[in-house]
Amino acid sequence: MSESLLIDVNASKEEKYKALIPQINALVDGEEDVVANLANITAALKEAFGYFWIGFYIVKNGELVLGPFQGPIACTRIRKGKGVCGSVWAEAKTIVVPDVEAFPGHIACSSASKSEIVIPGFKNDEVALVLDIDSDELNTFDEIDQKYLEELMKTVSKFL
Repeated sequence: MSESLLIDVNASKEEKYKALIPQINALVDGEEDVVANLANITAALKEAFGYFWIGFYIVKNGELVLGPFQGPIACTRIRKGKGVCGSVWAEAKTIVVPDVEAFPGHIACSSASKSEIVIPGFKNDEVALVLDIDSDELNTFDEIDQKYLEELMKTVSKFL
């Protein structure tokens, strides 16, 4: 694959996802290294959407541990049920947060984060990791993001 994605910067959010998902699928197809795939996925999402922070937290020894990401320094470990990421792990479902200040127990890794979406990834019907995306603007994420990012996480689950 070339060094950059083929995404029209003027496309709608949904059009960007429709163009991006097949490119990510091609990027990870045949690559068995989980870290390499997660790193490329975060880079592809960052390049396509420019969100403030994009990364994975991986379930290890009873905690979510920081994995590949794009953006400023992040929290390294998150306990189950704590913050948005820990809640997604505990509930095994996507959470969209229009305003992180209004989320009870939000973990502020950066005060610049204003809204967030976190999507679980599964291995053997258990949450194995979460994809965390933060925006520095309120109300960034919606049902379009949820739909396509959940689709993307099905791809991720295949190589875990």
